Amino acid sequence: MGTGWIISLLVLGVILLFLEIFVPGGILGTIGVILLATGVFGVADSTAQGIAYVIIMLIVLGILIALSFRIPQTKRFWKRLSLTTAQSKSGGYVAPNQNLECFLGCEGIALSQLRPAGTADFNGNRIDVVTEGGFISKETRIKVIEVEGTRVIVREISDQKY
Repeated sequence: MGTGWIISLLVLGVILLFLEIFVPGGILGTIGVILLATGVFGVADSTAQGIAYVIIMLIVLGILIALSFRIPQTKRFWKRLSLTTAQSKSGGYVAPNQNLECFLGCEGIALSQLRPAGTADFNGNRIDVVTEGGFISKETRIKVIEVEGTRVIVREISDQKY
């Protein structure tokens, strides 16, 4: 392999690894490591020497990444890229009520069209609900048939008696 190709592989590998920081997902980083390994392997005189160089390269990359989280100058860089804000109750963020099991079997009224999701009223409690898959018109009587965490599944109540 020519020297120009090897240098191109190494430079492109480093560029892709750098781009992985800004475009997360792993694809660019994986391709970058493969290009770097290919370039390093191309420098070697034998297969055993190439494998040794690639292993050393991976160890050095791991050490450099680990050190970049420890060195104060690069720590600031990583902090700029990471989200440091937290959602709290004092800030107005409230987690959904996880205890919706008490509504199992309750009857209520659809406040909006359920196609299949919408809002319903159960004894003055407004709850986001979902149907079994069908459409339910607004102001139709409904019944909670299943609760899965925060997902409340309802069915239309038929007025006909058999």
